[in-house]
Amino acid sequence: MTGLKISEVAEKSNVNIETVRYYEKRQLIPEPPRTRAGYRIFSLEDVDRIKFIKRSQELGFTLNEIKQLISISDDKTQVNSEEVLQYSVQKIDEIEAQIKDLEKIKKTLQDLTVQCSGSRSSDGRCPIITSLTGGDSHE
Repeated sequence: MTGLKISEVAEKSNVNIETVRYYEKRQLIPEPPRTRAGYRIFSLEDVDRIKFIKRSQELGFTLNEIKQLISISDDKTQVNSEEVLQYSVQKIDEIEAQIKDLEKIKKTLQDLTVQCSGSRSSDGRCPIITSLTGGDSHE
């Protein structure tokens, strides 16, 4: 039986061996055949699938979403581009919401940073710490 060992798949995919095992456990890659000695034998298609998973993760897709994208792309008889488009549009909306949240966080930290002198204050309070602990409620 010819094929790739798990270490070769990991190297070609630029992931670690545990990632390959995890993807197999999560059924993101098919369970590979085994040799008589019990070693997994992977294919180049498995390497491509792992690269697809990693690229999808880099774009913000979760493993559950990636599993759905894989099932769409595995249906060679009828790839539903509209469904893939919907996933992409939904991901864009989620990213835009995250950006808005991050902008709010950035603004809050900027405001707190302006209030902080960076040296010991005469009353021993730091506006950043005070804000993080919920204000003046502990005095």
